[in-house]
Amino acid sequence: MGMYTTDITVRYAETDRMGVAHHSSYLLWFELARTGLLREAGHAYRDLEADGVLLPVIEYACRLFKGADYDDTIRIETQVEELRSRSVTFRYRLFNDGVRIAEGSTRHLCVTRDNRPRRLPESVAEAIASYR
Repeated sequence: MGMYTTDITVRYAETDRMGVAHHSSYLLWFELARTGLLREAGHAYRDLEADGVLLPVIEYACRLFKGADYDDTIRIETQVEELRSRSVTFRYRLFNDGVRIAEGSTRHLCVTRDNRPRRLPESVAEAIASYR
């Protein structure tokens, strides 16, 4: 099973008054990891959109186990959990110094510019299938 891994540093703007990463930051980090996976697979999200392939989030989940503080380096492991003809679900696991701090998922529906469901292009599906 393939995996995309990236590291991020918790920025001050992503924390609350106590210096702990705000829960809303995790969804942004998921996006960074997901678009990184797509780019590594040869399909930068910018190029997909230019080709009329949009992948809006239709469902997401996040479970927090431990907090992350300002300036911590977080490792995000991302995989394709489910790949269907018109949708894809990504799974994320976040670690701070090897300790799991969160996990989550996002589900995306492939749509046209006018929000009509469409099949994932075969080249995209094949490229990201290696991250299952």
